[in-house]
Amino acid sequence: ASLSIVARPGSGRLWVSRCFVVGGLCTFLGLFRRGSSGPADIASWLLRLLLPSLSRRMMIPALQKESVAIKCPDRVKEVLMSMREGGEQKLQVISDFDMTLSRFGFNGKRCPTCHNAIDNSRLVSEVCRKQLKDLCNTYYPIEIDPNRSIEEKFPLMVEWWSKAHMLLCQEKIQKESIAPIVKDSGVMLREGYDIFFNGLYRSNIPLFIFSAGIGDILEEVIRQAGVFHDNVKVVSNYMDFDENGILIGFKDDLIHTYNKNNTVLKDTDYFKQFASRTNIILLGDTLGDLSMADGVSDVENILKIGFLNDKVEEQRQMFLDAYDIVLVKDETLDVANGVLHYIGVNK
Repeated sequence: ASLSIVARPGSGRLWVSRCFVVGGLCTFLGLFRRGSSGPADIASWLLRLLLPSLSRRMMIPALQKESVAIKCPDRVKEVLMSMREGGEQKLQVISDFDMTLSRFGFNGKRCPTCHNAIDNSRLVSEVCRKQLKDLCNTYYPIEIDPNRSIEEKFPLMVEWWSKAHMLLCQEKIQKESIAPIVKDSGVMLREGYDIFFNGLYRSNIPLFIFSAGIGDILEEVIRQAGVFHDNVKVVSNYMDFDENGILIGFKDDLIHTYNKNNTVLKDTDYFKQFASRTNIILLGDTLGDLSMADGVSDVENILKIGFLNDKVEEQRQMFLDAYDIVLVKDETLDVANGVLHYIGVNK
């Protein structure tokens, strides 16, 4: 099957249409039917040429959404068709969590991240909560500042995460409190999450979640949503509790927005066991997420889908340059699910 992708002139939006070319040519034929036969003959020839491919066209309805923007439609078409040919057996999915699989906002309000789930909870004192908020107000603008390089942001993100984790460790958080606070936190998976997680599980496609959030919170969010299946692997910042179940630190190397790559991947056997899965769908919401697939040694095709949630105009061009498909303020997994369906998942 062939995939037809049309980009609207002057915009980055991607449109998939069955009738655009055919309708235009039919109109063209009608206009010249009574006049010179030259243009009509040309239009008829083009119509006969295009009809076979048009009849085999595979639509991805989600790509017609206003939230979709694409810089290079031809590349997206090429990658999608190659992935479709490879099928489920060659596919794996690598994704960020906060603001990618989870919502950025709901009903006009900002949704919490994994860290926020604790920051906003009864587990921390008012003094600690204010300090954590001050850190966010200081470092978050730096994290998304399009005028700063990743090299410049890197040490500042280490500072932010390290200070935040140190503050949390002073609060004597109990392990048994994690599930209740997640339930009351307001962290929400994006609309369509059930189709996404369950579809990958039924098709035996591995989902690797690479998160700079808190792994214990992340896992509990997915678990409470009923979609934490055996095909899901998480690499994140995990809490370290003492024998009494009190938080005393965080395990292994610190993971922040801009070091999500081989430098912190301890379980290299994960990607080795899926060496034959050379087609990758990557989901992220920052430029730092683009390196999440670095642990895959042999990549045949990679489709990068980026969620542009905040500071849209300031970051639009950077996202269009970096991601194959950019989703602007889109709180759903419609595009990811549409792509998976096109490749053969959930059919």
